[in-house]
Amino acid sequence: MGTPEFAVATLKTLVENNYNVVAVVTQPDKPVGRHGSTLQPSAVKQYAQSVGLPVLQPEKMKDAAFVEQLRSYGANLQVVVAFRMLPEVVWAMPAYGTFNVHASLLPQYRGAAPINWAVINGETRTGVTTFFLDHEIDTGRMIEQATFDIPADADVEYVYDGLMRLGAEVCLSTLDIIVAADGRPATTAQADVADGQLKPAPKLFKDTCQIDWRQEARRVYNFVRGLSPSPGAWTTVCDGNGYETVLKLYRTSLSGLPAGENEPGRLVVDKKHLYIACADELLCVDELQLAGKKRMETQAFLNGQKGLEACVCKF
Repeated sequence: MGTPEFAVATLKTLVENNYNVVAVVTQPDKPVGRHGSTLQPSAVKQYAQSVGLPVLQPEKMKDAAFVEQLRSYGANLQVVVAFRMLPEVVWAMPAYGTFNVHASLLPQYRGAAPINWAVINGETRTGVTTFFLDHEIDTGRMIEQATFDIPADADVEYVYDGLMRLGAEVCLSTLDIIVAADGRPATTAQADVADGQLKPAPKLFKDTCQIDWRQEARRVYNFVRGLSPSPGAWTTVCDGNGYETVLKLYRTSLSGLPAGENEPGRLVVDKKHLYIACADELLCVDELQLAGKKRMETQAFLNGQKGLEACVCKF
């Protein structure tokens, strides 16, 4: 059970290692295009169809017809990767249960966007956890964990790709553990965290991705790379005449230059660099995209711009 590209790696690994995948469950096709007239199948559906696997696409997971159809496949075990919350009638159906491949070291970063939030928060390590589903989201008993190091300059795409591969590997080893234990492997309860310092990973929305320039530059730097390349951190730039436009940032670097008297959000420009003032120092913008324009290196952007010194970013 899964939808995005992240889940394809695990499904592909199961198929290529000769596991008997009897069916695939994924989201209904999504309307795309200007008028929503074209239906786009999920990445999981596209792969499943390419290898001849049956695909189920329920609108509602509690739908009686879907539940009976799912039951008809007689699966011993269900694997969930980047899917939606399941009702008990579904996750409790197989004799060996249902386990999830989650892209964090639980209990930290429970939620829909664990990879983004780990990078946004400046973590140096994350990982993958497999756990049996229960009534609450991402709280079930853990089967296995594996760690993944996050380089200081890595963006979310790098971490996503690494965890996608690691998740597929951990899924296989988890399957071996479950089968060897006849469906009753040793598991570990998710530990309480000292001082209640649980870090959530809620779903990202457009407003979530707006940059607050009142923070320290390192926090903004982590925020940008935690949203790059998608969905992308953004800010609204205002010129001296009241004109506003949206600017997306894809890559930044710490300049070490003090913000001085520049208020947070102020653009500072020299011949080769574009800086934006944060609470403590100037953040160097290295790659960006102006609304309606293509993504580009800052040097190319500066060649066609004038009067940026009078601009300030809203927050």
